[in-house]
Amino acid sequence: MNEGKKKALNLLKTTKGQVEGIIKMIEDDRYCVDISKQILSIIGLLKKANLSILDQHIKSCVKDAILEGHGDEKIEEIINVIDKYVK
Repeated sequence: MNEGKKKALNLLKTTKGQVEGIIKMIEDDRYCVDISKQILSIIGLLKKANLSILDQHIKSCVKDAILEGHGDEKIEEIINVIDKYVK
C-alpha cells in the first residue's frame, strides 16, 4: 500500500470513530450545534482522504499513462472528479 492510501486509510478510520461518536451524541440527545460541528469535522476529514487518494493517483496512474502516451483518458477522469468536488 502506498503512502497516499495509508494516509487516506488513517483518515477514514478516524472518521469512522467520529461517526460512531456522533451516533452516540444523537442517541444521547446532545445539543444539535455540537452534533453539527462534529459532522463538519468529518466532512473535512473525508475531503482530506479524497485529496490524498487523488494526489497518489495523479502521481502514479496518470503520470504513467501520460508517459506511455495515453494520458488523455486519465486526465479526463481527474477533471470529472474535480468537477464533482467543486460542486
